[in-house]
Formats: sequence, structure tokens, C-alpha cells
Amino acid sequence: MNATHSCTAEMPYEFLPRLKGLYIATELLIGVLAIIGNLLVCLAVTRNKKLRTVTNYFLVSLAVSDILVGLVAIPCAVLTDLGRPRHNLPLCLVLVSVLMVLTQSSILSLLAVAAERYMAILLPFQYQRMMSPRNAQWALLVTWGLGAISGTVPLMDWKRQPADSNYCIFTCVVDMSYMVYFNFFCCLLVPLVAMIIIYVHIFLTVRRQLRRIAVSRGAGEDVRAGACGSSETGTEDSVISASGGREGPGGEPDLGDITQLEEKKIKVEVRSGTGSLINTETSTVFTKFGFRIASAGFGSAPADLRPGESSVAKSSARTSQELRKATSLFLVLFLFTVCWLPIHLINCILLFCPNCNVPMSLTLSAILLSHANSALNPILYAYRMRSFRHTLIGMWRGMRSTGPKHQ
Repeated sequence: MNATHSCTAEMPYEFLPRLKGLYIATELLIGVLAIIGNLLVCLAVTRNKKLRTVTNYFLVSLAVSDILVGLVAIPCAVLTDLGRPRHNLPLCLVLVSVLMVLTQSSILSLLAVAAERYMAILLPFQYQRMMSPRNAQWALLVTWGLGAISGTVPLMDWKRQPADSNYCIFTCVVDMSYMVYFNFFCCLLVPLVAMIIIYVHIFLTVRRQLRRIAVSRGAGEDVRAGACGSSETGTEDSVISASGGREGPGGEPDLGDITQLEEKKIKVEVRSGTGSLINTETSTVFTKFGFRIASAGFGSAPADLRPGESSVAKSSARTSQELRKATSLFLVLFLFTVCWLPIHLINCILLFCPNCNVPMSLTLSAILLSHANSALNPILYAYRMRSFRHTLIGMWRGMRSTGPKHQ
């Protein structure tokens, strides 16, 4: 895919037919895997009501985009890599624009997922109002609308493309300035940087909250240990006062202990809702419907908690779960970046160094890697996300159990 090749030559590509056949076979294999894997993701969300969350709706949007990559974009890429259609520039531009539209929809879906996670973890009280199902639907429409507009820019100015292009070659019909400055710098790098900043902020916040929970749990254990010790020995040298302080030998409260406990005291705002997150002085506390946490220190536990389970322990488990979910989604973003950067870097080389010879094998490998991202996402979901994995396993077992009955 060297820009120095003539677009009207009889042989636009200078690579062996064997390499061409291997490339086409690999493209078709990736397409089949992308269709099957992402269809399973959509079916899993349909079958399991617990998976029907706002986050997973955006992941379904990403899966639909990956399905279209296998159904439409990869066949279009194969046709254009064969130089077809010939002598039909508008149709050629439609084919090369399909993949760009789907790529933009994917990156915007990932940005929507990052923004949704940011609001769910850092802005929990605004989350229920801003991320209603209706607003999520609007966000999906905006995502696909912006992807369609940004991906079809070459079609809007098709008359400026070279009219003597006998072959539908990507580098011959699409301006590399558009691919680098607009498609790469503006539509890919800017969202990627924004998502990295969002996830870094999420990780730092959750890490800080986990440390505060650990401190709260340690302080609570010290208080309970002191109370048990005083009841067993019968002494009154160290008893917990009603205000949360520790009384010294002379009956005077120890001001240092009072200050320490006051600093570590959990101040909780009670809020009903499922899976909501409350930011407190010492920890991030999740509440369920009907679940209440005492606003005093560590001495009183919620009445409807399971025996032996404290509010701090529950908060720690919920926060760790959110951290795992954010990590899984960040890995989806990381995989997307690794798969798509090579082909964009090659486009930069073609623009800034027109005389540089880019090996065709390297270009085809970068194209395959970018398309392989659509087939790898379902594997990442099944490996990292327990709910998806369990649902997929249940579907597989259901298919196996019903199989012999039809025979």
C-alpha cells in the first residue's frame, strides 16, 4: 500500500498471489469469528436480565458494530484490496467508508462506556437521573450518528478524488491528510486520551477509597477489641464512651483517641436505590434497596445485614467489584488501541514520508490486526466478566442438553 504506486497500473499491488490468498482466507476467518462471538454477546444480554445494564447496552452497541465489521466491512476490505470495483469511484468510496463508519462508532461506544462508568462511580447521585434508559438510547443514537458523519467525510468531497483511478485502492481514492489529521488525530487520539484520563481518575479514586475502607476496618477492629478486653477484665481503665472516645485512668476522655475516631467516623447519607454508590469521608459505601447504615461510628451495624457482615466489609466488596469492572473495560480499550494503532501509524508514514517503502506484508498484517479486534472482544468479555462467562456457559450447556432430544 505504497503511495508511490500508480493507481492506473495493471498491477497496483506488488505481492505474490500466495500472500494474497492467505490474506483473504484470514480475513474471512476473522469475519466468521467476529459474527459468531458478538452474536453470542448479544444473545447473552437478551437471555440474562441481570446483564441488561446501561454499561452492557453500550457494549452491545460495540458488539453490533463488530458484527457489521464481519458481515460488511471485511468483505468490502477484501474487494478493495483486490482493486474492485473498477472504474466506479462513488461505489469505491462507499466501500472504503463502511469500515471507517464502524470504527468511529466503536471508539465512540467505548467513550460512552467510560463516561457511564465515571458517573456511576464518582457521581452516583447524578447517575440515576442522567443515565436513565431513555438517555442511554439517545446516547447510542448520537454515537452512531457521529460515527456515520465522521466516517463518510470522503463521500462528501468525492469529486476531488483522482478521476483516473482505474482500481479501487484505498490509498488512491482516500486522501491521507484526511486519514491522519482528521480520522487519526481528531477522531481516534482525542477520544483515546479522554478515556485514558477518565479511567486513571476512576482507578485513583477507587484505590483511595479502598485504602480508607482498610483504615476504617482496622479502627473498628481496634475499638471492638478494646471493648471486649474491658468487659472481660472488669476494669474501667479503657472503656469506650458514648461519644466514641476512650476514657483514661482518671475518668477523663483521651482527646487523642476521640480525635482519631472522629476523623475515621463514617458519615453516611442514606439513599434508596439498587447498586448505588455513596461517597463518604472514609469509604465508598454502596446501598441496596432497604439497606441502612448507622451514621455513628463502628459500634452499630445495620439491622438487615447478614450476621457477621459489617457495612465496611460490604463497602469493600462492592468497591472491589467496581474496580474489577473498570479494569475489564479498560482492557477492552487497551485491546482496541493495540489493534488499531499500527495501521494508523502506517498511514502517517505514507503521508509524511511519501518515498518510504512500506512492505506490503506489514500493511496487510496491520489491516488484519485491526479487523481481528472485532473477534477478540467477545473472548475478553468471557474471560474477564464473570456474568458474561456464566451466561455463555449456561447457554452452551442448554444447547448440549437439548441436542440429543432432537435426534
